[in-house]
Amino acid sequence: MKDSTQEFEKTLALKKDRKYVLRLYVTGTTPRSVSAIKNIRKICDDHLKGAYDLEVIDIYQQPVLAKGEQIIAAPTLLKKLPLPLRRFIGDMSNTAQILLGLDLRPKKQ
Repeated sequence: MKDSTQEFEKTLALKKDRKYVLRLYVTGTTPRSVSAIKNIRKICDDHLKGAYDLEVIDIYQQPVLAKGEQIIAAPTLLKKLPLPLRRFIGDMSNTAQILLGLDLRPKKQ
């Protein structure tokens, strides 16, 4: 039986080598959009320092990009890489849920 602590640390080391590609779709400078931008930047700075590309897309200014990604609500965060693709809708204030969805926190057994 392998030591679970060693396995967890090994998995974390592998994840640190990954580059996260994130796109946040917002609607102008509404309070919800501003909050989502602030929240996801904090999460990225705290947990993905130097290992992410975050692109903020205003669907009012670039509606074609939103249509191409089938964005039906905003704010929406897309985790493009690493796979699998994931979507998060809302103001990104539920840090625990975002970290779990980004595979940055182990799932509770």
